[in-house]
Amino acid sequence: MPHRKLIARLQAVAGLSEQDQAKLAGMPYKLKTLDGGEYLVREGDSPTSSTVVMSGVLSRQRVISERNQISSFYIAGDMPDLHTLHLPVMDHELRSMGRSTVASVSHAYLREVMSGSPGLTQAFWRETLIHAAIYREWIENLGARPALGRIAHLLCELAVRLELVGLLDNGSFHLPFTQQDIADACGLSVVHVNRTLQELRREGLIEWRDHTVQLLDRARLEDAAEFSRQYLHALETTRSPVRNGNAGERGNKRGNVI
Repeated sequence: MPHRKLIARLQAVAGLSEQDQAKLAGMPYKLKTLDGGEYLVREGDSPTSSTVVMSGVLSRQRVISERNQISSFYIAGDMPDLHTLHLPVMDHELRSMGRSTVASVSHAYLREVMSGSPGLTQAFWRETLIHAAIYREWIENLGARPALGRIAHLLCELAVRLELVGLLDNGSFHLPFTQQDIADACGLSVVHVNRTLQELRREGLIEWRDHTVQLLDRARLEDAAEFSRQYLHALETTRSPVRNGNAGERGNKRGNVI
């Protein structure tokens, strides 16, 4: 049921009353399964529904100057096209990374439930703002960090987001990405991605095999990425709060890792 992942996501970032949870539990939807590489929507489309990711991963992407650029990933519980309620024409594409299942909920129903619930309106608005914060972090990641920091930061972000919806298993998670996908998300060449992943393995930070990523030393990986989960604006997580070390301390630790 799509409402379960959606409720888990909104509970993690906004909180929902029992009445609002009941409204989401009763929402009508249509299921669709996507194969790897299949597009959910294309640039220029005008959707009449928004999507809840139930399983798998979707990417937001565009081809710019003959290069594909991935600007976000969406996991279970996310609504990657909620903005189409107000911006009806897609200016990017949503593509399935590996096999995924999505549920579409009509704009008419979403408008109806939000018009009768300030709590849901606030939750969806907060979720939209959080995705904007993630996008800003991605821009800063591409513009300011070296290759190892970029990839480490992406893995740290995905780990926290999966953890919030109960999909992180003792530091391990499924990631149906190719090295080309990582290159497209991090603004790197495939060769550079390969070398950087090998470095992360040599440093004992990750293991990546058969589309399963294992974070071997999550604290050191976060230091290497200069990662702070604060931009994800979760109300609570299953892990301890963010450490409040200063930039200099993080930089020294990162230097030891690299």
